[in-house]
Order: sequence, then structure tokens, then C-alpha cells
Amino acid sequence: MGRGNESFGKKEVRARKEKKRKEKAQKKEERKQLSRDGNKLDDMIAYVDEFGNITSTPPDISQKKAVNIEDIVIGVPRRSESEDEVPVHKGIVTFFDDSRGFGFIKDSVTRQDIFVHINSLVEPIKENNKVTFDIIKGTKGPNAINVKLDRE
Repeated sequence: MGRGNESFGKKEVRARKEKKRKEKAQKKEERKQLSRDGNKLDDMIAYVDEFGNITSTPPDISQKKAVNIEDIVIGVPRRSESEDEVPVHKGIVTFFDDSRGFGFIKDSVTRQDIFVHINSLVEPIKENNKVTFDIIKGTKGPNAINVKLDRE
């Protein structure tokens, strides 16, 4: 069957396939050209700057700092006994609902609102009380535990 008898749709499909074949051949030729010209070692080197970012420019030798090898510590330092203690936080009860059994405490240092549940209370509290508490990480954010009135 001659091409003169082809329908318009078949001509379009053939033209698209031919165009795709030419683009593929052109990309292949470009890759070949790059592999001949671009595989130099200098093109493949990456540098890390003082902030840990990867860059293509070499570092400035005048900015170089001397480092004493003995000062480099590899590993995790041992924990002291004072680090094992959980710090006691202080704050003010901004909201507490006895009937529903929960409330919020505003930390006096971080100014963060911390959720408190009635089961975490050591003694009863109400709004505007100064309290001391510990913080644990809950599912929806920080939770106050061991909440008691601040006697100071």
C-alpha cells in the first residue's frame, strides 16, 4: 500500500515517531560529545565550605585555620550525674477545667503553653496558681507531669 493512501491519523503517528527518533539520536550524540569533553577530574570535584555546604569553588587558602589534632573528639562524651536529673520547670496555670480534667500552664522561661491532665497533678490546682512541674513529650506536644503548687 502506498503512502498516498494513508489517512491523516496515520501520517501524524508516523511524523511523531520520526520526530521522537531524531530527538533520541540528537541526545545520544550530545552525551557522546560530553563524555569526550567533560570527563575531566576538575569538573567532577566538589568542595565543602566552612558551613558544610557543597560548592564547586575551591576554598580560600588565606581563610584556613589551624586545628590541633588532640582537640578533635570522636564519639559521644560521657554524661555526668547532673545531666541525668530532669529540670523542674515553673509556670502559671492559665486555664484549668475541673469538670473536664485538663488545663494549660504557661512556662515562665519559654512562655510556652503546656498541656496538663488531672491525672498528672500531685495536688489540686486552679487558675493563676504558680506551679512547678516536669515536662514530657506527648503525642500532640509537651505535657506537664508531677504538677504541684510552688511554695516559694
